Amino acid sequence: MSEKPLTDIVFSSFDLHPALLAGLEAAGFTRCTPIQALTLPVALPGRDVAGQAQTGTGKTLAFLVAVINRLLTRPALAERKPEDPRALILAPTRELAIQIHKDAMKFGADLGLKFALVYGGVDYDKQRALLQAGADVIIATPGRLIDYVKQHKVVSLHACEVCVLDEADRMFDLGFIKDIRFLLRRMPERTTRQTLLFSATLSHRVLELAYEHMNEPEKLVVEAEFITAAKVRQKIYYPADDEKIPLLLGLLSRSEGARTMVFVNTKAFVERVARALERAGYRVGVLSGDVPQKKRESLLKKFQAGQLELLVATDVAARGLHIDGVSHVYNYDLPFDAEDYVHRIGRTARLGAEGDAISFACERYAMSLPDIERYIDQKIPSEPVTRELLTALPRPERPKPAAPAEGEAGGDEDDSISTIFREAREARAADEAKRGGRRDGGGRSGPGGRSGGRGERSGGPRREGGRNEGSRAEGSRGEGGGSGEARGDRPPRAPRPPRDPAAQAPAAASAPDTAPAPAQAEGERSARKRRRRRGGKRIDGGEGAQAVGQAVRAMETPAAVAVAAKPAAAPAPGEAPSLLSRIGNKLKSLVTRAPSSRH
Repeated sequence: MSEKPLTDIVFSSFDLHPALLAGLEAAGFTRCTPIQALTLPVALPGRDVAGQAQTGTGKTLAFLVAVINRLLTRPALAERKPEDPRALILAPTRELAIQIHKDAMKFGADLGLKFALVYGGVDYDKQRALLQAGADVIIATPGRLIDYVKQHKVVSLHACEVCVLDEADRMFDLGFIKDIRFLLRRMPERTTRQTLLFSATLSHRVLELAYEHMNEPEKLVVEAEFITAAKVRQKIYYPADDEKIPLLLGLLSRSEGARTMVFVNTKAFVERVARALERAGYRVGVLSGDVPQKKRESLLKKFQAGQLELLVATDVAARGLHIDGVSHVYNYDLPFDAEDYVHRIGRTARLGAEGDAISFACERYAMSLPDIERYIDQKIPSEPVTRELLTALPRPERPKPAAPAEGEAGGDEDDSISTIFREAREARAADEAKRGGRRDGGGRSGPGGRSGGRGERSGGPRREGGRNEGSRAEGSRGEGGGSGEARGDRPPRAPRPPRDPAAQAPAAASAPDTAPAPAQAEGERSARKRRRRRGGKRIDGGEGAQAVGQAVRAMETPAAVAVAAKPAAAPAPGEAPSLLSRIGNKLKSLVTRAPSSRH
């Protein structure tokens, strides 16, 4: 990317609809970026485009201008019904879809077009009603849209004349490609439909999709000296695992006041890192798949408004989000995929601004570094981890954030990390219960095992020190260890039967044989003893228990092998032989009689 992010080409030089041009100027867009200058001359006449440009170069505005201008200047297809969409824009993530919708509303709200935003995690019926009312442009994620198209016949794409695939490489990574092909087959033929595809990388699989479903697309590539943005300063440290949090706090204290994003690889570490930063006094927001969609949107708005200092996120926030003024990006974990590294650090140094990208190559993720450096075709400068960096500097007094305006999200008391994740778990539990996947008071909840276990508990008393603060602490268990009381919706259990004394027979048998038996109370029924056969003879009662004890003691010594190898004792005179003895005698008689029968 050149040092000059904007070209000398202005939007007024293109044959745009006057209302669209006025909307662009009102929103502050006058000159084109390189990808916009390449895309518009090809897309405005109606040709297909497969464009490649790094993140933060204005791809979104390029296809929005082309789509809106077509809808304003060309009539709809003859078979279109009033409620059918004329254009479809697909994005891989909810955050990117929301960002595209926000950009479209900046200059397209007063053009007479209706925009519908469709994505998962929010009210299903409300979005269905929005689609049934009709929309000119649908901006959607594939999962929720395909549900409306395939299962409920809410929306029809037979008259959709423009389709945009944004971040096509990410569509493959997230497994959406089958859904994309399904949706494309529900649209008009590719010779009738205009398709615009944009991606950070035009890999072989992306080009295969383009040539399969597009009409002779024009391949447009914005050449860059480096894959990463030119004005991002990259740096890497090699900390031990237990040094990552102290190093992060030390570096943050040396860039006080900077708007910062911290990327981690897993949802579990989002919570762990966010809690550590919150304990250090930072106002922290989180973006991960565990956080409900409405909460994610609220936290993102607060971060954009400056009410939150830090945003800890997984790769769900690595693509498409444009947040003004992000000066520092930390890769707390190096990503496994080199492309994800480029998209993460692309949150800073956008549109020619400067920024810092700082990465930690710990023992767990350092193996990703060679692939990243090979992909970006440059060596990332390294810095030593010193004792001074592991010590956070004292934080200056900071003014409290301004109170939110009326109608905006609430104050900080609702945004503590504990509250965010507790609400997330409660929402997930409620959703599982609504779908019938969870039973209150016990049972299993999905693959995670018993509900209320291992930190994923929600909606009930929490465990502290191995004990439950709720009903168990109130004495729900009886003194004898059993419980006949109900738990949740579970019916009361029957009283536990008395323990079988035979289970303790070996221990009792280890006592001297002369030990007297315990006295039996009058009218008390004696417990039944285990029965064993020894040499074909049944042994009952106390004699049987004694024999079992002797057998157990014998098995604990090496002599047990020899004892086990001895043949069974012959039955006493006058006793009927056992079944095995009779079979053995019969076999012996057959063997001894066999030679004489041959003569």
